[in-house]
Amino acid sequence: QVQLVESGGGWVQAGGSRRLSCAASGRTFSDYAMGWFRQAPGKEREFVAAISWSGDSTYYADSGKGRFTISRDNAKNTVYLQMNSLKPEDTAVYYCAADLTAGAHSFRRRTFAPDYWGQGTQVTVSS
Repeated sequence: QVQLVESGGGWVQAGGSRRLSCAASGRTFSDYAMGWFRQAPGKEREFVAAISWSGDSTYYADSGKGRFTISRDNAKNTVYLQMNSLKPEDTAVYYCAADLTAGAHSFRRRTFAPDYWGQGTQVTVSS
């Protein structure tokens, strides 16, 4: 079992920045890939970013390339999502996810279903 707890959500003005954190527990953190997803009101949950167990490989949705950075600190069992130049369309509930067997590249697949999800943290970007 893996437990995931997100934090760092809140309100931010357009053009601002926000850093989300996801603390993991229950299994050896460095054993598995991690990712971030988001779900806006009335929309399906979508992939945002993913990172390999070592942190060497990262993947991003087109919507966040150049603005978002995913990273992890295996010593702290935490994955981060640094979001810069935020836009109102980035408003959503952000979820972190973990998968014990799939590579980080798999998180990009539309049909991919990670093994574990966090409870989500709301990010609201005002114009």
